[in-house]
Amino acid sequence: MIRVGVVGASGWADSSHLPALTALEEFEVTAVATTGQASADRVAAAHGVRHAFADAGQLISHPDVDLVVVSVKASGHAALIRAALAAGKHVVSEWPLGVDAEEADELTAAAEAAGVVHAVVLQGHHSPSARFVADLLADGRIGSLESVALLAEGAPWGGNRIWPSLVFGLDPAEGSNVLTIMAGHFLATLERVAGPLIEVTARLPRPHDRVLVAGTDRTVPNATPSHVLLHGLLAGGATALVAVHGGNGPARDGFRLEFVGSDATLIATPVEPGTFIHWGDWDIRIGDEVLAVPEGYRTVPAEVRSGPPANIAALYREVACAIAEGRQPHPSFETALHHHRLLAAIERSAAEGGVTGVV
Repeated sequence: MIRVGVVGASGWADSSHLPALTALEEFEVTAVATTGQASADRVAAAHGVRHAFADAGQLISHPDVDLVVVSVKASGHAALIRAALAAGKHVVSEWPLGVDAEEADELTAAAEAAGVVHAVVLQGHHSPSARFVADLLADGRIGSLESVALLAEGAPWGGNRIWPSLVFGLDPAEGSNVLTIMAGHFLATLERVAGPLIEVTARLPRPHDRVLVAGTDRTVPNATPSHVLLHGLLAGGATALVAVHGGNGPARDGFRLEFVGSDATLIATPVEPGTFIHWGDWDIRIGDEVLAVPEGYRTVPAEVRSGPPANIAALYREVACAIAEGRQPHPSFETALHHHRLLAAIERSAAEGGVTGVV
């Protein structure tokens, strides 16, 4: 049994990580931490967790914790990850790993040196729909892949107004915006299916220097992009065209993903309109044929609802196997570093113009 402590348990983790972990027999959630004791106690009571802390350091050092889950704002990841590594604990970090590629590089090197298991939550890597489509492409179901096109909604980031809880992300130093969060997840999912991008040409339009804080008459400065536009070359030789457009939300259509092959075209859209590409199930079609994802692609208990909890539960299953087998899971911090370097290449291309290689 792997004993888990979750830092940032009252936010995103409350509706995703905790339902995933409590449904898996390989894990026991033994501790949670939030920024206040009252909220920590509430989450602990709701999920049957025996230790609740307002101090993340107490959770990290506790002897009942083998694995630390870091689910706070991106700018807070590095300090918590370093502390967990120093304590010799395995680590699962939410995406993005750090605020930029340099910080991700440092954290990856530190995790490797610590000799612990490390993983990053890129849900698209464990999406049953994405894995099924990847296998269809690998099996030549549409012939040789020639091009990929993705149109996706990035709201609630990138609009002319912002929710009060997301104002922090208007500062690029926070590492949380339409490029890092939304395009980061979307591109990771695309690469899981079609292989890595090796070069990109990109633009990052920023039409709003100031944005309105929703529910108020106050505006705040904005230094982050509203849209991510790129075309690039995949390692297998196919081209890719990606447009992630921000907005005020809620998302209406979600995404449209097309894989054009030499023999046929595969089109994927969300089963539930407005769902992000890395979250929910896909409607998959080749011509007039609708393809259902076979049951075997779902690897977690039936009681875990589809979407983020199920995809995150699949990641934790992979982490458990990695710990038992003495290897790194997928996606690891190394995987996260690759995706951070892709985002850095997009930023360089947008700033300098022209084609930029992905290191």
